[in-house]
Amino acid sequence: MTDLTRTLVDAVGDAFNANDIDAVMKYFAPDAIFDHAVGPEPHGVRFEGSDAIRAVFSGLFEKVETVHWETLDCRIAGDKAFCEYRRTATHKDGSAEEYLSVDILTFRQGLIIHKDTYYKQRTA
Repeated sequence: MTDLTRTLVDAVGDAFNANDIDAVMKYFAPDAIFDHAVGPEPHGVRFEGSDAIRAVFSGLFEKVETVHWETLDCRIAGDKAFCEYRRTATHKDGSAEEYLSVDILTFRQGLIIHKDTYYKQRTA
């Protein structure tokens, strides 16, 4: 059993901030679930399994010049990490976006088995 520590959570964040899909995926269990904030179901859109999750984040990294999650706060309780972020991205067309988000990450033996994302969305 691997204890959930802030060091582990920060390593996951570093992999995402490197925009490196292989580094990101080493932290996800093969049977992991990612619930995106937006979608038709109460949980948003659900992506199941590491192949589906890889496709989602590969697509994100391919469509932006850079994307970065600044950790504003992180709390650990048992097998869960509750992380607040400021997410910024610069798209290939030069446009930028920024929003605040929360991830609830559930771990099993040092790997993410559920990534549940919530965020604030600006309206015009």
